[in-house]
Amino acid sequence: MASLRKTDRQPEDEALVETPDLEEFIGYNLKRAYVIVQADFRRALGEDGFAPRVFSALSLVVQYPNVTQSGLARMLGIERSGLVAIVDELEGRGLLKRTVVPGDRRVQALVPTSKGKTAYAEARAAVRAHEDRLLSNLSDEEKATLMALLGKIRSHEE
Repeated sequence: MASLRKTDRQPEDEALVETPDLEEFIGYNLKRAYVIVQADFRRALGEDGFAPRVFSALSLVVQYPNVTQSGLARMLGIERSGLVAIVDELEGRGLLKRTVVPGDRRVQALVPTSKGKTAYAEARAAVRAHEDRLLSNLSDEEKATLMALLGKIRSHEE
């Protein structure tokens, strides 16, 4: 089969002569990068793996056992109502349990199970490998700069 020459292509197939205006926006580029990172994250953890928000929640519950649901929602930067489905999923998979906070039976704390700790350790290793692979074209200094810049942007969320 003969290859198409530029003159044989449809206009929508032609390479853009000038850079689209969107490319000048940091937000647009952050979103494009996020789509790539998220897709690779999902591939790294497999079909039955954790979604990024579920992985994040489990990570914090393992690191901060007995965190309240309200505290976890604050740490994740989401509404408490949005956390319920995440906690339900983790509890349904046997990865954490809800416990009553002594002195206030209305408040529930979240505690990782041993299965949850093991699942987190395995997922964390997969996420580390995913990031190492995805960011392999960045030097350690560039990674540190990227993290610092992202931290500056995130400082506005308060």
